[in-house]
Amino acid sequence: MSKALDDLLALLDLEELEINLFRGTSPKDERQRVFGGQVAGQAVVAAARTVEKGTLHSLHAYFLLPGDPTTPILYQVDRIRDGRSFTTRRVVAIQHGRAIFHLSASFQPEEDGPEHQIEMPEAPNPEDLPTWEERIEPYLAKVSAPLRKWLQRERPFDLRSVDPADFLEPVERPPHKLVWVRARGRLPDTLILHQCLVAYASDITLLDTATRPHAISIQDDKFQMASLDHAMWFHRPFRADDWLLYVQESPTAAGARAFTRGDLFTRDGKLVVSVTQEGLMRPRR
Repeated sequence: MSKALDDLLALLDLEELEINLFRGTSPKDERQRVFGGQVAGQAVVAAARTVEKGTLHSLHAYFLLPGDPTTPILYQVDRIRDGRSFTTRRVVAIQHGRAIFHLSASFQPEEDGPEHQIEMPEAPNPEDLPTWEERIEPYLAKVSAPLRKWLQRERPFDLRSVDPADFLEPVERPPHKLVWVRARGRLPDTLILHQCLVAYASDITLLDTATRPHAISIQDDKFQMASLDHAMWFHRPFRADDWLLYVQESPTAAGARAFTRGDLFTRDGKLVVSVTQEGLMRPRR
């Protein structure tokens, strides 16, 4: 298992301070704000630790304020409902006395019913695509030292893009993309852990899909971009340490907001997770 994945698992192992109250920390790096996927993953852990039966089947979240990476985050869980079929939890992440994030999550025991799904699109095998390290190699001598450090840092996920955009000189292209993703190491079998890791990973590349029609470079500082809300539905069991194809698109952008959505498929074509997100895409004044 990679050190970056070990560190991420440690971040998800929240400290229980009191009944329904948990504390999480952030990586010791130079980020100006907490990564949204981290807060979502930690909030799911907090919710799951108060649930006695069922597995996570959906979450709906709002990013309210930028998180401060130098300060621990408190997660307060409200046990909204414990039903026979569905259990509902609300989680508020708090820093400096203010709510920075809000999550609603629903859990359900396994049940049988009719099944269908859309087909997974065709994609090259992940082994035939360049690794992240191979992708960034041509750019390292052309970017600033801080950006070079960010590009080269060890990552908990192996991401392999089917049709990657040029980092520095992108061209306009349709707002959709395919990315293979998996955790860099073997994980325990606990399903909620795999769901938390995919919640984290789902926020890494999705909003970037909306930048493709506008040819926005990774170094472009003319736009302010941030996640506003995030929703996920977990359809079937899966493993985050096996390859998943993340099919992403951005149907529209308007009002300084970009709407994006994605589906994650197992390698054998099972649709396991669906995601939607709206993000801020505002020209800087």
